[in-house]
Amino acid sequence: MALPNLSLVLGGAASGKSAFAESLIAKGNGDPIYIATAQIFDDEMAEKILRHREMRGEGWTTIEEPLDLPDALSRVADGQPALIDCATLWLTNVILGDHDVAQYSDAFITALGTCKGPVVIVSNEVGQGIVPDNALSRKFRNAQGRLNQTLAAQAELVVTVMAGLPLPLKGQLP
Repeated sequence: MALPNLSLVLGGAASGKSAFAESLIAKGNGDPIYIATAQIFDDEMAEKILRHREMRGEGWTTIEEPLDLPDALSRVADGQPALIDCATLWLTNVILGDHDVAQYSDAFITALGTCKGPVVIVSNEVGQGIVPDNALSRKFRNAQGRLNQTLAAQAELVVTVMAGLPLPLKGQLP
């Protein structure tokens, strides 16, 4: 079974979603692209990014793009698999940069529809906790929930990962 055009991998922090998403990309054809949305603001994030690079190993082309996902997706060649890790950090960058969330999200969704290769997106499920006590956190949680719902509606495969175990929500695991 081939890699779907669009896959969404959801999960909580440290659930194993990135490792699972990378295993999906390995089922695609061609040299994979890793679209990294994280920005390094402290030593802990630098260490996390290094661990992720080591886990991936050789053979990946990395595009570091904290905001302009349409540009990053335009660089994907015909049939080349791409992994976006992650939509949650991207949305954080959009909100903290005081950008128009709807405009950026719409451009991202449109770019996914025109991408030349299969795309796997990693995103955090943020709606299972308590209601945040401040407006910024509530704005983020609501925006992330809407983005995840939009991505899930368009994806052919949606998987949640808990304790490293993939649970398909939509579609068949390849």
